[in-house]
Amino acid sequence: MEINDKLAFVTGGAHGIGRALCRAFHIEGARVAVADRDYPAAQKIAEELGGLALQVDVSSEEELARAIERTEQEMGPIDMFVSNAGVAFGDGPDGAASASDEHWRACLDINLMAHVYAARQMVPRMIERGGGCLVNVSSAAGLLCQVGEAAYTASKHAAVGFAESLAITHGDDGIQVCLVCPQAVATRMIGMDEDTQVEDGEGGFGGNDVDGILSAEYVADCILAGIEDERFLVLPHPQVATYFQRKADDHDRWISGMRRFSRKMAGEST
Repeated sequence: MEINDKLAFVTGGAHGIGRALCRAFHIEGARVAVADRDYPAAQKIAEELGGLALQVDVSSEEELARAIERTEQEMGPIDMFVSNAGVAFGDGPDGAASASDEHWRACLDINLMAHVYAARQMVPRMIERGGGCLVNVSSAAGLLCQVGEAAYTASKHAAVGFAESLAITHGDDGIQVCLVCPQAVATRMIGMDEDTQVEDGEGGFGGNDVDGILSAEYVADCILAGIEDERFLVLPHPQVATYFQRKADDHDRWISGMRRFSRKMAGEST
């Protein structure tokens, strides 16, 4: 899809990857609607880019529907909808099943159901208009696994499956689906100040950044390239493709390797 002169709606648009995407869309000639729970930050970005700021909790289908309706009334048809908002909390003290129900529900509501709510609103509109683009930001954890993040990993796996279903079901309707699966990105989600400058690929965050941390701006550029090239899977860390193939080739061996990695992260001997 050509980006110039299109309208992009970005959830989680006030910070991190979402903020970088809004700026990248603007540079390429698109208009932007910046949706975020942090309304003052959304306003700041929208004012910078001449866009529309919306305060939205994407875990609420009603709030998201109202924001979409307002955007289309004030700015016109949404061409590209980016489901970018995400959360992670870590496992509880007793391992994979020990995070609270509240944290499990939040991961599922924001990392998965928000994508479903967006599709419920946008798919009929896009079909009626002859096409559009849904960008669903998942994670490499959705293809592999993030150690110590069972709820996050499960929700991201579900997001991958949902994006695949959208692409299979609605590709012939003219709807492009773009699934984004990065590893570590220099954002608040990994405890970094989002204005910190990083050399793309540099390490130093911790065990889950073995392939280096990427800037949000670099990831945004990868996403725009994926949209323009009409690619389904966007891997800002290209190594993920190799890991995913190894997992498919020998799942048991992959599990054993991840156990070793988990012990290494915990400081235990392998």
